[in-house]
Amino acid sequence: MAETSAPLLAVSDLKVHFPIRGGVFSRVVGAVRAVDGVSFSLRRGETLSLVGESGCGKSTTGLALMGLQKSTGGKVEFDGQTVSDFRGAALKSYRKRVQIIFQDPFSSLNPRHRVRDIIRAPLDIHQVGTPSERAARVVELMERVGLRPDQAGNFAHQFSGGQRQRIGIARALALNPDVIVCDEPVSALDVSVQAQILNLLSDLQRDLGISFLFISHDLGVVEYLSHRVAVMYLGKIVEIADKAAIFANPTHPYTELLIRSAPSLDPRKRHQFKASNDDIPSATNKPSGCAFHTRCPLASEVCRTTEPQLGMRDDGRMLACHHR
Repeated sequence: MAETSAPLLAVSDLKVHFPIRGGVFSRVVGAVRAVDGVSFSLRRGETLSLVGESGCGKSTTGLALMGLQKSTGGKVEFDGQTVSDFRGAALKSYRKRVQIIFQDPFSSLNPRHRVRDIIRAPLDIHQVGTPSERAARVVELMERVGLRPDQAGNFAHQFSGGQRQRIGIARALALNPDVIVCDEPVSALDVSVQAQILNLLSDLQRDLGISFLFISHDLGVVEYLSHRVAVMYLGKIVEIADKAAIFANPTHPYTELLIRSAPSLDPRKRHQFKASNDDIPSATNKPSGCAFHTRCPLASEVCRTTEPQLGMRDDGRMLACHHR
């Protein structure tokens, strides 16, 4: 996907650290560096996937972009403007233009509210349209995501998991956002239902031009939906490239570990790369230098002492590695 204009969303050196308190006076004795200097961009109409093992900081990154988790440092720019500068109407507009689909369709919907109220909630909060226009919008959104409008009076517990996620998608679409953060949106669903939801998201992007920040650990899902992929390890991005390049030629040793570890019927993709150590370091006490050096078979002394910086290569791939 060729870049033809400035990115819609630009993230620079984003940090989210959680203090660790201890002792009688609960003093800060350390920090969990969940997100530790993440930088990437998201183009209009693009799907950028954040992938990595559990605990690498993917979901925290998404929540920080939404303002649902306070960041410790860094800068987020949306449509050329710095998000931290937004106040009043500008902040309200940003919240309308960036929405989220949560991982668990069971806990993310209020069981006491009817479906029409859940979908209409963003319209009510932002006072969009008249009551009759909001009701019509609910019908339109339900049809758009494949739900029957006559189900609008039902409660969430009356729907299957896939239907509940469709309700969550309809809610995220209500304000016509430019960006939707998809936080593991299909991981709680059966495989057959996953395919339906992924096809729905793909159709919505084609028809509406929405940009997706897609957070997932499922490489099959990522390969199907993404335009570009950003690989995270212990709070940092180690590689960003087009989807085809990532899956055909994973370059960072950690990216190669992820790709080669995924189940495959192709014997050429099995056991070509193994970590030298299966123990993942703690985010509270990260290794010096390259955080992956404790598991990397290519690690040398420079890896143990000097942290590699994410930089652009001649082929357009961004990489943080001393040896590749």
